Amino acid sequence: MDEPVDSKTVDPFSVDRFPKQKTFNLGDVVTDAAKILTEEERAKLEEQNKRLVTPFKALKLEQEARKHWDLFYKRNENRFFKDRHWTTREFSELLAGEDPAAAASSSPLAKPENVEKISVEKKLLEIGCGVGNLIFPLIEDGHRDYFIYACDLSPRAVELVRQHNLYDERYMKAFACDITTEEVFQTLPEASLDIVTLIFVLSAIHPEKFQSTVANIYRLLKPGGVVLFRDYGLYDMAQLRFKPGHKIAENFYMRQDGTRSYYFAEEEVSKLFSQAGFTVIVNNYIHRRTVNPKENIDVPRTFVQGKFRKPEQA
Repeated sequence: MDEPVDSKTVDPFSVDRFPKQKTFNLGDVVTDAAKILTEEERAKLEEQNKRLVTPFKALKLEQEARKHWDLFYKRNENRFFKDRHWTTREFSELLAGEDPAAAASSSPLAKPENVEKISVEKKLLEIGCGVGNLIFPLIEDGHRDYFIYACDLSPRAVELVRQHNLYDERYMKAFACDITTEEVFQTLPEASLDIVTLIFVLSAIHPEKFQSTVANIYRLLKPGGVVLFRDYGLYDMAQLRFKPGHKIAENFYMRQDGTRSYYFAEEEVSKLFSQAGFTVIVNNYIHRRTVNPKENIDVPRTFVQGKFRKPEQA
């Protein structure tokens, strides 16, 4: 497996850095600089190398990826992930084309019996939909200006989406597929989508399949279509917490439940999408601290967030 592109390691909290996009949470630092590690943090990363996941175990994890995610949703159902009401704040593209009057007059909880299939021109695909923590908040907030497709590797997750009280095939369709393969094209034709969301999903895929995944997304999008991306960034708190025996490869780890997680360098993400033919609109690290003095919690998080467009002339 190719090692990720080295990232800059200047101080991400330096006021001399000019952010590439707005911050949306008080205290966020938006920058193209990776976190600078302390000596203690460097020691933690070195400690991880003392015992790696064996090649046999790594292959088994890849072969059983679907099974591990199915078991995850069997255990947790819809109780694990919080609803993502923040997506329209940070990705305004999800609001594009909305009719304010229609949104104001619609009740997202209602399912009128005598209404024909909703007519929408634009189409959105959420990859790795889980139990619908992105799509259902969109509907609750009145954003029905896209026909929503939602796919996940886990059939159990897709079934939970279909059981949701807001699931309505007049304006959405959930289906199971492995986005790293050609399977998605059994449901969606090429050049059929306006927006694809890829939020905390690519990190769960084996790095050797990143290119095929992004290439499939490129094929699915119409010319001018956009990918909205967020995922775990290099040296995120979760990466530093892994103990020996969990590291599969550089920046790629196994969790206790058999699911996996990769931690991205910003430059690596830009290169991945650029090589697939996308234009980078914006791409950067978001350094965020979750602070709760009452609970004595101060958790530093690092994400990579970007937007990538398929050229109009593609």
